[in-house]
Formats: sequence, structure tokens, C-alpha cells
Amino acid sequence: MEDGETRLFRLQREIHRLRTSPSLRLGSHLTNAIRMPWLAPFLIFSLPWMMLMIGFELLGWKSQPAALEINSSGRLSSKGNCIVMFPTNGVGFGHFTRMLAVAKRMKSIDSKLEIIFFTTMPTLHLLKPYGIPAHHISGPKYFRDMDSAEWNSLLEEELNICFETHRPSMFLFDGAFPYRGMLRAIQGRKSMEKLWMRRGTFRKGSSIPVDSIQYFDTIIHPEDSVSTAGDNLDHDLEVITCPPIVMLDHDELLSKEKSRSRLGLPQDATVVYVQLGAGEINEIESEVRLTLEALLENPEVYIVLGESLIGERIHFELPRVQILRDYPNSVYFRGFDATVQAGGYNSFHETRTFGLPALFYPNMNTGMDDQLARCKVAEQEGWGIVLETRTPKKIKNYCRQLILSIGPKNQLSVENGAHILSKTLVSHLIED
Repeated sequence: MEDGETRLFRLQREIHRLRTSPSLRLGSHLTNAIRMPWLAPFLIFSLPWMMLMIGFELLGWKSQPAALEINSSGRLSSKGNCIVMFPTNGVGFGHFTRMLAVAKRMKSIDSKLEIIFFTTMPTLHLLKPYGIPAHHISGPKYFRDMDSAEWNSLLEEELNICFETHRPSMFLFDGAFPYRGMLRAIQGRKSMEKLWMRRGTFRKGSSIPVDSIQYFDTIIHPEDSVSTAGDNLDHDLEVITCPPIVMLDHDELLSKEKSRSRLGLPQDATVVYVQLGAGEINEIESEVRLTLEALLENPEVYIVLGESLIGERIHFELPRVQILRDYPNSVYFRGFDATVQAGGYNSFHETRTFGLPALFYPNMNTGMDDQLARCKVAEQEGWGIVLETRTPKKIKNYCRQLILSIGPKNQLSVENGAHILSKTLVSHLIED
């Protein structure tokens, strides 16, 4: 049962939410004109202007009204050893994996830390081995007839309940686009340090809400293998950088023998891991199907085809092909001789860290994520080849070239940013 202070604050927050809602603000504007008739003639100008400004707020182009100031004493004060982490989910596991990589290492540094996940990711069972509890909220597309404003109100309420229950001293968000409901929930919480982990820098002209950065105290930028320099937004927040974050360390990978035994693969075969993430395998002209057929022309090659836990099931039959639906798939990397990858951030740096010869198919239509530049680093370092434009003939030739490149694995000396960042964040807690 909630105590009186918590209940009082929830009622105050609800009153504040109603007072600052677009409908009440517009209604108050009209009511004022009725009470003061001399204002009525100006409604033809003031009402459209107010509607325009509120529209800009909802689109993230203008700052929203100030949040309710939150009492930092008593029941609502923060606990020094509690952290709430909020990874969003995109098309893959990037945000979730970075958060979990940091969380498990923070807990290894300080076993008394209480780490809570609040996430739109449905794969909560992956947190169980690390003793991390979670709050889950489905994305707006999963609710029938729920628009963005309604979903953000739901998100705000559930996140506020999470904060009031666990009283974290740190909030860590990983996502490219901050939800408005999340921003409203963290606003005004002065006793909670708020950090935003975001790959790449903030570019001018990007679609993020104009005032979103100011809701945070610190920005974390995991580095990439390629420079992200550009025309960036100015801000005065603390910035933390770290090397690329990878979920596993070398000593966490299964041996070659155990990997192949678990996957039912011959110990003496040539095994290629394929993770392209796009394309319908049953379409004979799709890149993934052409790649599998090109690799299987070599009778000594077996293929492990990666299937995402949050993607649709793959239904097909080809000889010497195993489907791997696990997490993280990199735990089996010692059992693979080579890989064909798309060139996304996480998969690229896992492949680079664990020394797999690679053929990359960079996605040329990923907006701010320059996969081509990233994959070219693999060519410069001598462990990968890049196929920009894919045709059946080129795919066949490049797959042959990949098989010929297989030899002793040349593992680079790559520092895992998860170790560095976890130590930095724990030190922040100690300082607080």
C-alpha cells in the first residue's frame, strides 16, 4: 500500500498534467476571452497562434511547459544504489544489448547495485541470468486504436510509477529518439542523474525534439570504428565517450568443439555464419537465398543462419543449413570459420572483436548510420571484404573469395567499451 507522500505527489502530478494539457490550455484561453470581453476580438489571431505553438510542442519543435518540481526528501528521495535503464527496441537488439552489456558489468563491480530495466523490448527472459528485474511496456503499434499522444501518456504514468517505487539515483536511456512521455517523466527529478546513451553525435537538422537534450545531465557516446564528425548541435552537458560496446568477452565464448556440438555441426567442416537480417529466404532472387546457394556450392561448407528472437520465423529447407535463434549468437563465434554480415554496429564490432573473416553487404539506405564507411574499415584492417552492389554473379564470386580467405583467426586488440563505461558509471554513483 502506497504511503501518503507518494499518493499526494501522484495527485499533484495528475493536476499538473491536466493544467498543462492542450485541451485545458485552449479552453482556458477561450474562457478568459468570455470573462474579459475586450479580449474576444483578438481571438482570431491569438487562438490560431496558440494552436500552432501547441502543435510545435507536440512535434518536438518547441519546449513544453515546465514540469512539476519533485520533492527530493522523504519517501520520494533517491536510493544511492538503484539504477533504472531504459533501452528502446528498434529493428534489432542494439540498444538492449548495449544496456545489458553495461548492466552486467556494473553488477560485477558492485553486487549490491539494484538495476531495473524499463523497456519496450519483449525479450525480458534474457535478463533472468543476471538477476535483473524489468518493467515492460509494449510499443504503440501493439495497442488497438491508440495514438502517439495516448501512448506517451501511458508511458509517462508507468515510468513515474517505476521511479516512485524504486527511487533510482540514476536513469540511463539508450535510444535514437527520446519519447515525449519519457521526457515528461524525468523532468524535474533533481535527485536522479539522467544519462542518454546515443551512438553518433547530435546533428543539426535531425528529427529529435528540439528541447530533448536539456532533460539530461550527461550524454554517452559509444565510439564507432569510423569517425562521426559533422555539423553537430552545441550543448553544455557532460559528454562521456567509450570504445564500442560488445556484449561478450573472449572468455565467455564457447569453444569450437562445444559450439559445433550444440549446433549439430561436423567438427571438421567449414562453417559460415550468415546474418543479413533482410530479404525473404524463399525468394530465389533475394540476397540471402543467393548467398546461401553460393556458399553451398562448396560441399565442405555448412551454414548457420542467424534468426532474430524478435523477428519472424524462417521456414525453408536447404541441405547443410542450421537456423540459430539464440542470444547472443556471438557466444558460438569460435565454432565459425567465417561470416557474411550486413554491417550493422553491433554485429560489425562483435565480428571485429572475435576475429572472424567477414564478407559485408552494407545497407546503403540507413540514414545517419554509414555502414559502408564502417565496413571499409574491415578491408583496411585486412579481415573483411565489402560488396556494395549485389548481383548473382558478384555474390557467387565474393562468397568464393571469402572461403579462400579462411585461415588462422587474427584477433585484433580491441578494448570493450562496456568495461570502461561500467566503471565510469559506478564511480558516478559513488560520487553522488
